[in-house]
Order: sequence, then structure tokens, then C-alpha cells
Amino acid sequence: MVVFRLPPVVDTAMFLVHYQIMMKVNMHDAKTHLSAYLARLKGDERIILCKRNAPIAEIRLLPRPSAKRRPIGLAADTFSVPESFFEPLPEETLAGFRGEHG
Repeated sequence: MVVFRLPPVVDTAMFLVHYQIMMKVNMHDAKTHLSAYLARLKGDERIILCKRNAPIAEIRLLPRPSAKRRPIGLAADTFSVPESFFEPLPEETLAGFRGEHG
């Protein structure tokens, strides 16, 4: 197990960029080569966007959606739709949707 002992003056952002993050990129480079940088991202790696070498934002991959389909009817016994749901709305509610104030 590797333990990092940091002197108190080490900038936290620089530590993260050096040890845990794949790339630190200035805004101009990001605009020019964004698709290439995104293609290189893997797993938990991140791109740190910098403005004049100061970190301002982070780009990371989103988790992939589950390949397993959700079962239908998970909340079947927890609620029921009342019959009043299917009745026409009252006129004052419809007027509100039309922007008419009465």
C-alpha cells in the first residue's frame, strides 16, 4: 500500500491532477480537441478544465445505464388511480391552463 505524505503547502488540486486524474486541459485545447479527449476517458478518470492553469471544471464519464430491463408493476399494490382521475377537469382549472384569471 502506497501512502502519500504531503507537505502542508501542496496544492490539493495539483495533487488530484497528478495522482488521480488523467488530464489537465486548458480551455482552448478542450475546445479544439474535446472529442479526442473524451474518447480517451476510461472508468473513473476525469478531465480537469483549466482557465489560465487554474482548475475551474471537471468532465467525467456518466455511469452506463443498466442493461437489465426493469420489471413492470413494481408499485402495483402501493396505490390505485381513483375513478375521479378520468373525469373532466372543472372549468376554473381549465381557465387557469388557458391563462384566464377569474
